[in-house]
Amino acid sequence: MLNRREFAALSSAAAVAAGLTSGTLLLSSSSAQEALTAQTKVTVDLPRGRVPLSFIIDDSTCLVNMGKFCMPQFATALPDREDYKKPWRDWPSEIPDSFVRDFGSWCAEHDVRGKFSIVPYPACVGWLDRELPGWSRQQLQASLQLVRELMVPRWDIHPEMITHTRVIDLKTGRPHAEISAATMENSFPQTDISVDQLAEYLAYALRILKNCELPCEGITTPGGFGNKVKQKLPQAVFEAVRDVYGTELPHYFKYVSMGDESVLPKFESVQAANSDSPTLTVNVPAGTGDWFGGWDGVVESQGHLYCNGDASQGRMVELIQRREPAVMLCHWPGLYCNGLQTGYKQFQAVVLALEQRFKNETHWMKISEIARYWTAKEFTKIAVVNHAVQLNAPYACMDFTLEIAGERPIGKVLLQTGDQRTALQEVALRTSLTTNTFVRSKVGIIACINMPKGRSELVFSEMP
Repeated sequence: MLNRREFAALSSAAAVAAGLTSGTLLLSSSSAQEALTAQTKVTVDLPRGRVPLSFIIDDSTCLVNMGKFCMPQFATALPDREDYKKPWRDWPSEIPDSFVRDFGSWCAEHDVRGKFSIVPYPACVGWLDRELPGWSRQQLQASLQLVRELMVPRWDIHPEMITHTRVIDLKTGRPHAEISAATMENSFPQTDISVDQLAEYLAYALRILKNCELPCEGITTPGGFGNKVKQKLPQAVFEAVRDVYGTELPHYFKYVSMGDESVLPKFESVQAANSDSPTLTVNVPAGTGDWFGGWDGVVESQGHLYCNGDASQGRMVELIQRREPAVMLCHWPGLYCNGLQTGYKQFQAVVLALEQRFKNETHWMKISEIARYWTAKEFTKIAVVNHAVQLNAPYACMDFTLEIAGERPIGKVLLQTGDQRTALQEVALRTSLTTNTFVRSKVGIIACINMPKGRSELVFSEMP
C-alpha cells in the first residue's frame, strides 16, 4: 500500500494485506489484456496538471467600510500608534453593493476564486443577522442576498471573528467595558484558554453567518488573534466549524508564507492518520503580502509586486514557477480605496497579466478546494493491482490528477465506483484536462477524475 506523493506498483498479495480489494477487474471486452506491469508508477500531479491560483480577501463584510470604523477603535486602544492617526472622518462609511457587483461580476468573467470574509458584527456597527444602523433592513438583506448569489459560488465565506475590533462578552453580546490592546480581537486571548473556550468564541461568529444563510467551511483570524494559543487553534477551528456547520474538512487562514518558505497547505490536529477516516484541520497560508491599498484603503498600491505588466516578475510569478499554490492576499478596503478603486484596477491588471502568460498553466480555486486537494493527495491510499489503480480516499476530490507511467501503452480508461463505470474521455493536450478526462504523455497517461470518497478504481486496457 502506498500513500503520499509517489506510488510504486504493488503485488496483489500486498494490496490484500493492506486491506484493498484484490479482485481482478476486466473491461467489457473479453480480449482486454493486462495494461499495467510491475514497473508501473503512479504520481499525484497538480489539479488538472495546473498550478492553483487563489485570492484571499480580508476585512470584507456587507456595506460597512471596515477601514473607517476600525480606525478610531484601534486608535483608542493603541494611542501611541501613529498609523492609527489618520483622517478616518473623511472616508466614506460604505463600500457599496455596486462595487461588490462590479468586482464579483468581473471575477466571474475571469473565473477568479478565493476567500471573502464576512465580519458578522463589523466594528460593532451592527449585527448582520439583525440590524445594521445607518442602513435599512431592506438594504442589509439585499446586500446579503448579493453575497449569496454572486460571491458564494466562487468564494469561500469566512467570519473574521465577531467584530474584528473589540472582544465580545459572549454572555451579554456586548464589548468589554475596558478599551485597550488587551480587549481587541487582534490580540485575543490574553491568557492560555482551553480549546473549548476558544472554540466557543469561534462558534459565536459562525452562528451569525449561519443565521444569514451563508455557507462556511473555515475561519480567518484577524491580526494576532490566537497567537498565544497557536497549538490549540486548529482543534478549536475543527470543533467550531464542525459543530455549527457539520463541515467535513475545516480549514483556516492565519499565516503568510514569504521567501523560500513553502506555501503548501499544512495538516494540523490530525487524528487517525493511517485509518480510512482521518480527521484534521487544514492551515492554508497566503503567499504574498498585501500590496494594493492596505487594510484602511489609503496605502499607495503596488500591484507590480504581485506581478508586473508582462508577468515576467513578481511574487505570483515566482510561486507559479515553483509550481506551488499562488495565493494572493489583500484587504477589501484596499481594493475600494475610499471610492478611488485604485487597488481594484491594479488587481485587474495583475489578473490579466497572469492570464496572458500563464492561462494554460494555472487554475483558479477556492482555498477550501486547495485544502481538499492537498488533503486527498496526502491521505488517499493508492495501489496498482492487476488491471487497475485502486484508490481508497477518505475525502472526495474534484479534478484529482494522476500520472500513470508504465512499460505498456494504455488504451481505454474507466473510473469504477462499485457497479458504476465512467469512461474517461481522451483529450489531445494536457492543457485540455478537465474532470474525467485523460491525455497521453511520453511515459503513459495523465488522468483527471472526480474521485469519490471511499474505494474506486481506474481500470485500463492495453492498446490493440
